[in-house]
Amino acid sequence: MRTRRWIFSAIMRLLLRCLRIGQRHRFWPTQKVRQLWLYGRLCLRSLLYNSFTDSDTALDALFEPVYWLVDHITRWFGVVFVALVIILTSSVVCIVYVCLLPLILRTYPLPWVFWHFIYGHWNLVMIVFHYYMAITTQPGYPPQQSKSDIAAVSICKKCIAPKPARTHHCSICNRCVLKMDHHCPWLNNCVGHFNHRYFFSFCLFMTMGCIYSSVSGWDMFWEAYAAIEKMKLLAKERLQVTANQTYGQTPPPTFSFHERAFHKSVVYAWVLCSSVALALGALMIWHTVLITRGETSIERHINRKEKKRLQKKGKVMRERG
Repeated sequence: MRTRRWIFSAIMRLLLRCLRIGQRHRFWPTQKVRQLWLYGRLCLRSLLYNSFTDSDTALDALFEPVYWLVDHITRWFGVVFVALVIILTSSVVCIVYVCLLPLILRTYPLPWVFWHFIYGHWNLVMIVFHYYMAITTQPGYPPQQSKSDIAAVSICKKCIAPKPARTHHCSICNRCVLKMDHHCPWLNNCVGHFNHRYFFSFCLFMTMGCIYSSVSGWDMFWEAYAAIEKMKLLAKERLQVTANQTYGQTPPPTFSFHERAFHKSVVYAWVLCSSVALALGALMIWHTVLITRGETSIERHINRKEKKRLQKKGKVMRERG
């Protein structure tokens, strides 16, 4: 009897052990897949996690190919932009000397002639000097010394070199620039610590020169514009006469090539000067505000983002005194 009970209990224990082993083998693949999923998700989060990540960072990452294309286009077309500035400025100067200056000498009184001659040439010299200095003066680069000798705030991720305070990496010049404001394609150069004053002075004197040209040439512009409209009207009348074949009619008077060129040149110079005065004047006012705040364009953008980030945390960003 005892032997039967012992055999029965041994068989039951063996069956229970087989069931447990079967359950373990049945759930083992599911547990393994779940562990791999959790481990992969942890690795992905650890690689992508950043406390400073926001929508702006995501947009910058998405537009990185566009930035790369713009940087390379700006790098190669910088010489073209500089040549364009020289050509446009020279065209206005030539129009003033060839078309407007003789008219001023014939019609204006001597004090006004003296004023236009002195101020116009002084403004032109200032524009040429500061533009040349802004192009040829290097913006300033961090010193090439051993890492222990430089008071650096951080390390540039692209140059792998110490980066002093207020220094930023220019992706177009492919090097760090001291107190970098921006890379100006019209200068084919960065605006930084050593040439920022020349850039601002060029904007100031160019704006003054364009405003001076627009104001002093207002009456000439309207006269030239009215003459051009009259030329268009006479051209239409001449076509109507030709179409009707009324040879007995007196044909309308014609304008000579010199008159047409004169009027169109005056209109071109006035429109160009007015457009540059508006665009460059706005840029000059913006940089005036930045100078009064002791900031560059890049620092203004960084400080605004940092101010918003601190406001979300309930903190206040202190302005530099």
